[in-house]
Amino acid sequence: MSTSSCIGRFAPSPSGELHFGSLIAALGSYLSARAQNGRWLVRIEDIDPPREVPGAATRILQQLEHYGLHWDGEVVWQSQRHEAYRASLAWLQQHRQSYFCTCTRSRIQQIGGFYDGHCRDLGRGPENAALRLRQHHPVCAFTDRLRGTLQADARLAQEDFIIHRRDGLFAYNLAVVVDDHFQGVTEIVRGADLIEPTVRQIALYQQFGWSIPDYLHLPLALNRDGNKLSKQNHAPALPEGDARPLLVQALRFLGQPVDENWQDETQEKLLSHAVSQWNIALIPRTTPCNRMPGHRHSQMVLNRL
Repeated sequence: MSTSSCIGRFAPSPSGELHFGSLIAALGSYLSARAQNGRWLVRIEDIDPPREVPGAATRILQQLEHYGLHWDGEVVWQSQRHEAYRASLAWLQQHRQSYFCTCTRSRIQQIGGFYDGHCRDLGRGPENAALRLRQHHPVCAFTDRLRGTLQADARLAQEDFIIHRRDGLFAYNLAVVVDDHFQGVTEIVRGADLIEPTVRQIALYQQFGWSIPDYLHLPLALNRDGNKLSKQNHAPALPEGDARPLLVQALRFLGQPVDENWQDETQEKLLSHAVSQWNIALIPRTTPCNRMPGHRHSQMVLNRL
């Protein structure tokens, strides 16, 4: 088999077990990487202890294996990457690309919800302060492999966003960029709920001088109430037992062809066929229902869950 420079990844947070929406994201990223004869990595994003559920990380890895989504190499744990995050923050500070900010959430809400750069040139110290990126390369649009050019709210694109939180935790946008660069990720296939932070992540890539990966944001599954399937909304965990029926449902959700006689195939063969027939052009881009204000992503309703 020929090799490819493509490296994809799935990076769940251990705030609960995987559900059908998680399976869509994992399967989409897996199929895209494997269809290009590339590598598929798994990273556990455990940098927010208050949100983590004991044992969830182990269950997530077991669920991926149960559904036949086997990863390459070692699993990366963000909880073991703090030194790399600190080094990245130090580099930004040394190059005057960040600053301390003591503004509260209530103040920012009062001025419209977007930070106005109040502390940018005040020389604040680290005490009771967050660290913000000094935005030099605002990204107002990016190309999504599924949706084409996506425009961002200019206020969001130009905002000096937080890269290290006041409570001492590393911000998601910093950690994900540092880790994707470290792992050599070349394409990011994930749910459309993460379209919004993409412009911030690309801005970080540019300020670090790193290569920017390709992005593809998949449609979201909704429950009967029109809410995104998520751990916060108590979406049911992926069932145990025969994984093939839900894999087929996920493939059809993504618009991919499924053999009518899939019941006669092993799980391994089902996934092998899915890899060989993977076609981005078949993934739904938009749907007429339940589109959330302020977001440019499409969502699809899954009535069974």
